[in-house]
Amino acid sequence: MCGIVGVLKRKNAFDLVKKGLCLIKYRGLDGFGIYGAKIQKVGSIASLKRDSSDIIIGHCLHSVVNHVPQPFKGKGVFFANCEIYNWEALSKRFRLNARNDAEAFFLMLESKEISEVLDCVDGVYAFSYLLNNKIYLARDILGVKPLWYSHSDGFAFASEKKALEKMGYFDIIELNPRKILVYNLSNDSVAFVERDFFRTTPETSSSLDEIERKLELLITEAVRKRIPSKKFGVLFSGGIDSTVIAKTCKKLGADFTCYTAVLDDPALKIPEDLVYSKKVAKKLGLKLKIIRIKLSDIDSILKKVVPLIEDTNVVKVGVALTFFAACKKASEDGCKVIFSGLGAEELFAGYQRHKNSLELNKECVSGLLKIYERDTYRDDVITMANNLELRVPFLDNDLVSFSLKIPAQFKLKDNCEKWVLRRVAQRIGIPEELCFRKKRAAQYGSNFHKALQKLTRKAKLKYISEYLLRFYPTHNVPLGALISSGKDSLYAMYVMMRQNYKINCLITIKSKAQDSFMFHTPTVDLVKLQAEAMGLPLIEKDTTGEKESELKDLKKALSMAKNQFGIEGVVNGALFSNYQRERIERVCDSLNLKIFSPLWHLNQESEMREILREGFEFVFSSVAADGLDKSWINKIITHTDVDKLVRLNAKNSINVSGEGGEFETLVLNAPMFKKRIRIEDFEIEEDGPNVARLVVKKASLQ
Repeated sequence: MCGIVGVLKRKNAFDLVKKGLCLIKYRGLDGFGIYGAKIQKVGSIASLKRDSSDIIIGHCLHSVVNHVPQPFKGKGVFFANCEIYNWEALSKRFRLNARNDAEAFFLMLESKEISEVLDCVDGVYAFSYLLNNKIYLARDILGVKPLWYSHSDGFAFASEKKALEKMGYFDIIELNPRKILVYNLSNDSVAFVERDFFRTTPETSSSLDEIERKLELLITEAVRKRIPSKKFGVLFSGGIDSTVIAKTCKKLGADFTCYTAVLDDPALKIPEDLVYSKKVAKKLGLKLKIIRIKLSDIDSILKKVVPLIEDTNVVKVGVALTFFAACKKASEDGCKVIFSGLGAEELFAGYQRHKNSLELNKECVSGLLKIYERDTYRDDVITMANNLELRVPFLDNDLVSFSLKIPAQFKLKDNCEKWVLRRVAQRIGIPEELCFRKKRAAQYGSNFHKALQKLTRKAKLKYISEYLLRFYPTHNVPLGALISSGKDSLYAMYVMMRQNYKINCLITIKSKAQDSFMFHTPTVDLVKLQAEAMGLPLIEKDTTGEKESELKDLKKALSMAKNQFGIEGVVNGALFSNYQRERIERVCDSLNLKIFSPLWHLNQESEMREILREGFEFVFSSVAADGLDKSWINKIITHTDVDKLVRLNAKNSINVSGEGGEFETLVLNAPMFKKRIRIEDFEIEEDGPNVARLVVKKASLQ
């Protein structure tokens, strides 16, 4: 792991790059290199000599494979943060005579097309390659290695967002791993080259035994190629993912230590991860170190962790606490590399949403598409801050490609998630009672989430996210909210606001087709009043309602929101509709926007009750199901009404939240509203005994 900082077309480029390198120098303490009018390779940042060029790129080296300072210069100039596992084979195959993986990568780029090189390399990477007045930026397809950029006042990029912020940049964007960025210095323009992602078809027709044997081989190889010659550790919870990695390392004869971090609080139950990590380590003969954190120490750790990950998302911070504590101890023990089980949940269907999915492998892909925003950046900066290199065997390209084609019935069986992985665990010698134990997420199993709850209550605050703002008083990714006027889209927006994400604008698509599969149509005109009630700008876009034109119009609206209001992501209220969510994800991906679906596969009754508990006032704007009639229209929904819907679900199988089109809603008031919507004049149109629609003739704000 290393760090990269670059500034192009700025007179003070050298000072900015030096400032950025100073901020992220922990990413590599083994040497520093800089490219400008001339190349410098020195042992410290202080030794770098001023360069007057307006194109400066700097690098800090964390040497694991030989000590070869960067940059590399030939036809082009190359800087990389990479770990390429097949570099020796590539060097031999193409007669490169490379000294390490980064040099092999560079020499291939000197003679081949970038896309061809990326198809050849096996590993994780983020790099810049300056050639013929253009600079190319790319990262591994799953985004294990980070890269951020800003296209304002020239062009700049860095391994970490905070470096660009300290250098004075504001419109900072995380590079989508599925795109190669090309910046043209001649005309100051940015273009993107699309990359193919993993596929779920054709599904393998192999027998279960053949699948298990193949999976065992792929996992073993994924671990083997990542085992370093230097001392390393394994992040360990006693769960199936970390246990499989540790057992495989042991089978391969590696010398390593497992690390488990837990909250040590006598007022709470013994952490589940503590109990099982000790039990598993004893059964398998693993070296284990337990890191016990006191409640009184949490604040001091949060002061380091939250600014480090640049995020106050409660889940991210909860995971980061246990991760940081374990990495700190591993670093103190002299480890240079640490293994993590990240990725297994997505590959083998380990979440509740997978159990509710009708197309399981597509759900797995959807999770992998977002893993760079949700997990890998957090994990990268934490390990680098502790002078460790993170290795994630479950995100091995060959393993991912094969796993996404395993039939759903082998991933979920008898309500057991990750079933095929558990079977493989048995094959490699892990006792059955350990293989099939259900485990809670790291933040819960370690009790760190309970610590955050206790500290939040002590501070007399309602939400953990409010408490975390003390340590990083900055909003997370700025979002645009896709709003339909109904409860789901507005509640999804509220959930993200509660997690300290800033909503820069609302976006609504007004479809002329009342039976649109993509967009809510009743009362969509009232989004204007909702936007005014919240004091937020609104982008409206009309569409004919035809399938293809709907997506084109959605893309135009999101593009306008990105250009006018600087959004970096989009939040939507999708609950169970794969049709809707997949299309929104595809459009967002094409625009380099992150996608957030915070309600995805939330229990429908729970969602309805959560919305009411949070103070939302909403009415039904349409009904179309047995058991519903016009008496439900324009009536403030209460918990008693939810009780009725639950009974109708038992009787007629209607969706309690209206996800099947049984009803649509209109939100009149919500916690983020400054004014309440008042319906002054309306009609109810009927089209049969169980079909009715609200027509609002006049409404105002109170």
